[in-house]
Amino acid sequence: MQSYVIITDSTADLSQKMIEEMGVDVKRMTYSMDGEEFSDIPVERDDKIKQFYAALRSGSRSSTSQINMDVFTESFKSYLEQGKDVLYIGFSSALSGTCSQAVAAANKLKLHYPDRKIFAVDSLCASLGQGLLVYYAAQLQKNGAAIEDTVSFLEKNKLHLCHWFTVDDLNHLKRGGRVSATVALLGTVLGIKPILHVDDEGRLIPMGKVRGRRASLDELVKKAEQTMMHPEDQTVFISHGDCIDDAEYVADKVKEKLHVKDVKINYIGPVIGSHSGPGTVALFFMGTKR
Repeated sequence: MQSYVIITDSTADLSQKMIEEMGVDVKRMTYSMDGEEFSDIPVERDDKIKQFYAALRSGSRSSTSQINMDVFTESFKSYLEQGKDVLYIGFSSALSGTCSQAVAAANKLKLHYPDRKIFAVDSLCASLGQGLLVYYAAQLQKNGAAIEDTVSFLEKNKLHLCHWFTVDDLNHLKRGGRVSATVALLGTVLGIKPILHVDDEGRLIPMGKVRGRRASLDELVKKAEQTMMHPEDQTVFISHGDCIDDAEYVADKVKEKLHVKDVKINYIGPVIGSHSGPGTVALFFMGTKR
């Protein structure tokens, strides 16, 4: 069986420890804040992430950039020349052009390496939803699955990967065009918290709203109760925008009500966090549908 490498983007919000345990390669995305550009490097994220969210809370704005085709071409080529096949699992194409850049690089390289296998999978996922899909791919690889079988699993199951999340400050979603200025203002005044998910097309979609922070966190757990498949066998991922207490609250509720096998929690990185803002909590699991 030919060996293969699994590659993803830093938008998967995997910690350095998780990356090392999975044995995957993570391509860094970039973000700009206060006129300075930064690379989203997971190994450095633990030292910088609290500063990033503190800056957002103080009023700084952050913008993001996609990975270009040349970066993917050089990365994929380096593995192909080592005799390894390539499986790329990308950030939702509905939220970024990064995946299309990787697809273009893969198509170009297939012409030059006809004996190698190169797959680029649009995860239609974001944050640790993308990370959870990568986690499943890495588990299959470690268990001896061929690259084609891993790709088949991803394509068959990615629309079962559920994303449910809430934000504490609607103004970040307003800047990204996800909610109107009126909704953001009323939500802030009235304490309304939106419940959102990522749909089958990989888009960020508002699905409801509740009043109060605790109610919004409870709603995430209710969504999991409605659709989670075989919770006793599942490892559930939770990401957060510098609000670990709220993430742990959701984790405790998921364990209490669904008796899942394991829960892993990590920060929302600066690329996703630039758009979701501080106080975001997101829950990811495999369900009957998104």
